[in-house]
Amino acid sequence: MPPTRGRPIALKLLVLLLVPLTSLVGLWAFAAALTGGDGLRLLQVNELVTNLANPAEQINVQLQNERLTSVEYLTSRQGRQRLTTQRALTDRTVAAFRKLAARERDLTPQMTTQLGALYRELDELGRLRRKVDGADPAPLQVIDGYSRIADATFRMFDAMVLVPEQSLYRQARAVTMLGEAKDILSRERAVIAVVLARGRITKAEREAFIGMVGTRRLLYTQALSQLDGRLRGPYEELVASAAYQEFLKTEDAVRGQAAMNGLPAAAATWPVDGDNLWAATERNQFQAVQGVVRRVTPAADGILTKIGVAGGAGLLAVLASILLSLRFRRRLGEELAGLRDAATELAEVRLTGLVKRLRAGGDGPTQEELAPLEVKADTAEVRDIVTAFNSVQRTAVEAAVDQARLRHGVSQVFVNLARRNQTLLHRQLMQLDSMERHTEQPEILADLFKLDHLTTRMRRHAESLIILSDQAPGRGWRNPVPLVDVLRAAVAEVEEYPRVEVLQPPQVSVVGGAVTDVAHLVAELVENATLFSPPQTRVDVRSTLTPHGVTVEIEDRGLGLVRTELDELNVRLEEVPEFDLAQSDRLGLFVVSRLAARHGIRVRLGPSPYGGLTAMVALPASLLSGQPVLAGQ
Repeated sequence: MPPTRGRPIALKLLVLLLVPLTSLVGLWAFAAALTGGDGLRLLQVNELVTNLANPAEQINVQLQNERLTSVEYLTSRQGRQRLTTQRALTDRTVAAFRKLAARERDLTPQMTTQLGALYRELDELGRLRRKVDGADPAPLQVIDGYSRIADATFRMFDAMVLVPEQSLYRQARAVTMLGEAKDILSRERAVIAVVLARGRITKAEREAFIGMVGTRRLLYTQALSQLDGRLRGPYEELVASAAYQEFLKTEDAVRGQAAMNGLPAAAATWPVDGDNLWAATERNQFQAVQGVVRRVTPAADGILTKIGVAGGAGLLAVLASILLSLRFRRRLGEELAGLRDAATELAEVRLTGLVKRLRAGGDGPTQEELAPLEVKADTAEVRDIVTAFNSVQRTAVEAAVDQARLRHGVSQVFVNLARRNQTLLHRQLMQLDSMERHTEQPEILADLFKLDHLTTRMRRHAESLIILSDQAPGRGWRNPVPLVDVLRAAVAEVEEYPRVEVLQPPQVSVVGGAVTDVAHLVAELVENATLFSPPQTRVDVRSTLTPHGVTVEIEDRGLGLVRTELDELNVRLEEVPEFDLAQSDRLGLFVVSRLAARHGIRVRLGPSPYGGLTAMVALPASLLSGQPVLAGQ
């Protein structure tokens, strides 16, 4: 349901013109009191920094050291004394923080809430340490455990940044963002330590590291854009330094490392690169925090001074605002309307079309899709919003392209692995066939038949990966194959094939180009029927001629499904949903939907008279040949 349209800004401006005429005195008194409150809050910032910000920052420093020490310990089980010493330092820092924080009484509700959240995370530190001391904890879980505590401190910092002076607010917020970037750098060092200790990087660690790198670089970019020259200078020197450039290379090397491959020779320098950047970052962060704190008192004095001047000039300012509102009301409305139209076109047309095309495997973004928004505006804030939208557009396009590239890479990995397995399994089947022909002992022959059946199932799973990557399996037939042979071949690829009974199908054949896919599709449905029905029951496979082809029914005697879930599965089978790696338990449904869409086959699930499910597969006449012939590759 679309949101209700609000009042036009022109009407609100007109109402705003009438309010000062009747409430000028009260409004001005309120403004003076509000300004004075801002000045007093600024004067209180030093106390908050002393009792909350600085001790919390020290907690972060010790937790960052403990996180790295814990990861090094759990990967090598060495350095126990060093870990114990670091934990003692962390505990003393936490105790000092709690003691100082207890002195603060005039906290805002938001700060009180965030401080309580930090206390709760600190209470979990003991449990996290027991996990480190336990048997084979997951390194990523340990890293995330320490990261949650650090995140809680930064949320408390956000609640503390209530400076009313906007330029100072931006500096303080930017310094907080740089602190977050520093903590993410600590997380990256911990992941690098795990990777170096193991000699390889897992898929989960690589994905987590990629997210850390992107977040850290984004925070650096946003924070440096808000810092002024005096605070930004050391960070600009750091970004241009050799230590920072070397660490960027380290990040790119770890991000590009394949999950199961060995590490390159240059990996030996990764810890040194991280240590060099860490030392410079700690120094810059301390200087930036102190620089912001030193600006608070002058800013507070300036605000309190303005209160004395504001009384006489206030009335003139209000009258001037009325005149300016009348003059610029229409112009501002036009600028906002133009911004709205440009943003709507970007969100609903350009980005939507790009994402849809990339998901379909199309080309990259065009120049038209990359073109920045153009809005005719004289208002600085509107221009800033346009700039922000353009930044969002670039980020969204880059994210969409990276996602498409990642999906393509995963698809290629599926295909490469499946092709290799398919080749090996084909050779294994040929070897088993040769052994079966030269073996006369019943016991050995029975074992060989079991291996043959197991290999056939493995080949089907390998072909499933190829199908999910929108590729065609290597197997194929030149001539039509009788439908009965196709169904029996499908049943042969199922583990519990003795439970399946193929009733005599019509005397038709499946064209050679569709034999492999039809057999694979039926095998997936038959396997589902055997998996979700009691082991003592039977699964029937029936086939009947229809005016438009042949319908194959796979009927089981399981528990069935509720109507809502059944409808959801049928929608997936009809619409060929995009393959989701998180839904690997429904892999067979993705394969069936891809195969059905490829050949115009209609698959539908329905209730069975026996209480289970019936899968109906409608093979169109274009896939059938009237006269059965012998199967031949």
